Amino acid sequence: MFTPIAGRTVLVTGGTKGIGKGIAGVFARAGANVVVNGRDAATGEAAARQLSGQGGEVAYIGGDVSQAADCERLAARTAERFGGIDVVCANAGVFPDVKLADMTEQDIDSIFATNVKGCMLTVKACIPHLERSGHGRVILTSSITGFPGWSHYGATKAAQLGFLRTACIELAPRGITVNAVMPGNVVSEGLDELGDEYRASMEASIPLGRLGEVEEIGAAALFLATDEAGYITGQTIVVDGGQTLPESLAALQAV
Repeated sequence: MFTPIAGRTVLVTGGTKGIGKGIAGVFARAGANVVVNGRDAATGEAAARQLSGQGGEVAYIGGDVSQAADCERLAARTAERFGGIDVVCANAGVFPDVKLADMTEQDIDSIFATNVKGCMLTVKACIPHLERSGHGRVILTSSITGFPGWSHYGATKAAQLGFLRTACIELAPRGITVNAVMPGNVVSEGLDELGDEYRASMEASIPLGRLGEVEEIGAAALFLATDEAGYITGQTIVVDGGQTLPESLAALQAV
């Protein structure tokens, strides 16, 4: 039995849809007070309403994590609303599809601004609040991905892991742990638009034979936020149904 986290405050950037929304929902059902962040107010307010009433209170606070001032304001407003910050899920990310040969400098700068700079600025802004918490947790959403059209995305996710390895050392004396969840392919908005054939091909590459659910990513994040995970820092948890293990699709078909 894990120590309950009911009443603690969790900030989830990019928490208005997809994996972030799934993470926010898991924490809310565990009784935590949750702030979901995103750039679109209508989407954010809708997500907060949908997730409310399941346990803890859920609120939306807007802002662009690629901007330092927005991150500082986000941290301050979250702490003011709920009396502090115990957990930061730095989940905000973008994943535009463009092949390396066609990629522009702006394509690279834009994705790094959100996925890497945004992650670092979010964590930096929350450090004082996490330290005062006494059980501060930073949980990054990285990825297992390596896919044509996403070389710049893959580079940002690798950069997050480099950040994790040093940040966990710097923040350890403050009683803050830093870990990452690395999702595989999960069911989220827009999947139906890709068609049944695309989904079937994805499922065929996963030993468990199915896509993950956003709540399963949230469950891994919830574990890392518990008191019982307090001696885990600088680590990654891969949540991919075994997708990264087979050498080839033929290895799965042989089973």
